[in-house]
Amino acid sequence: MSDAACAGRFITVEGIDGCGKSTQARLLVEDLERAGYDVLALREPGGVAISEKIRALLLDPANVEMSATCELLLYEAARAQLVHEVVAPALAEGRVVVCDRFYDSTTAYQGYAGGVPLDAVTRANELAVGACAPDLTLVFDIDPMLAQERTASRAQDRMEAKGMGYQQRVAEGFRAIAAAEPARVKRIDAARDIDAIHADVMAAVQAILPRG
Repeated sequence: MSDAACAGRFITVEGIDGCGKSTQARLLVEDLERAGYDVLALREPGGVAISEKIRALLLDPANVEMSATCELLLYEAARAQLVHEVVAPALAEGRVVVCDRFYDSTTAYQGYAGGVPLDAVTRANELAVGACAPDLTLVFDIDPMLAQERTASRAQDRMEAKGMGYQQRVAEGFRAIAAAEPARVKRIDAARDIDAIHADVMAAVQAILPRG
């Protein structure tokens, strides 16, 4: 996304459940707002009314029979609506958009972990987002066992309840994505303390922010 085409920037945060990405997304948004940037914070799936309804279907633990292909199509439907309603307009206005999960989650969860062919996942991602690809993606990398310890006290949604083997495959998927696209995707060691992680986040983000 060039400065001439759009003054905004699109930053996504990714990782397995329990990696700390949501905390880091919040800290990032707070720092950017203090610095004077016009920031829009979003989450996936969700962010707009239609997408939130799809989120409820996807994460409901009762929907145990849902296939990986069904997951893929529902995630893409929620994403397409989010992009249409808010992401694309915000970027066109020059805002900084920070999204907690985006299409790399679909590649990792439904592709690498769920077994949907990666070329099909890529085509679905492209259809859902059009030209709204992230300028920067931060992947918070952590051992799934440690992540599980962090989340042991909270109720699990349907995706979190898929087990350690599934989470291991998701983590491997995110590492593969980071290795394949190093210019866009920055892998961050999420096993450290919050301040150390946040420092790495800010260094990566400042490198792609528009300058006044």
